[in-house]
Amino acid sequence: MSVGKNIMEGVQELLNEHQTKSLAILETETISPNDTGLFVHGPIGDNKYPLKKIKNFKEKMEKGNGDKADISFFKFCYVDMMADQDAGTIFTSYREMMEKMKQQFTDTIFVHVTVPLTVVQTGWKVPIKRFIGKAPGGFLDNIVRNRYNHLLKATYSKKDPIFDLAAIESTSPTDQETVFEWDGQQYNSLYPGYSSDGRHLDKDGQRHVALKLLSFLASLG
Repeated sequence: MSVGKNIMEGVQELLNEHQTKSLAILETETISPNDTGLFVHGPIGDNKYPLKKIKNFKEKMEKGNGDKADISFFKFCYVDMMADQDAGTIFTSYREMMEKMKQQFTDTIFVHVTVPLTVVQTGWKVPIKRFIGKAPGGFLDNIVRNRYNHLLKATYSKKDPIFDLAAIESTSPTDQETVFEWDGQQYNSLYPGYSSDGRHLDKDGQRHVALKLLSFLASLG
């Protein structure tokens, strides 16, 4: 949820800078019948409980939003995908729900969003941890997120629009991927320059992701 708020702060800042009123931002639970030209957003479910978020999104769509939204999506938080979570189980539940929503609300474009990442540990402790076989900080959590994102993209890349938040977060301003290696595999992590605490987006990160999101949404029309 907090990364979602970061992104929406970036969207609002960009709109304010360009003094545009063609797109209004509204935080609300439901879309009213007369609402048009709105970017509606709000919290969903509870952090650390991804299955609740999936269920809550379905409930919000079925309580009227699904009949009114031109485009609809939700994102998980990084805390929804930790080392003790099973990415496959979560994705199966997500896919089943999304397929039902697409069948039920045929006029709505459903967008899939990859799970945001966090910064991984760096510094002199990392090679020591590797030597003793202990994963550095952030490795195992980000591996689960990467696994989920791989499943999502493998399933929908040729079917539905995907906003690849994880890829955007891990790509530096010079177009360099931020990656780490564990057990012979390479995984993406959050580019440190987009965050002040290793998890949330700072001002630069907010603007970077917000601009990508607005461009992405415009391309759907």
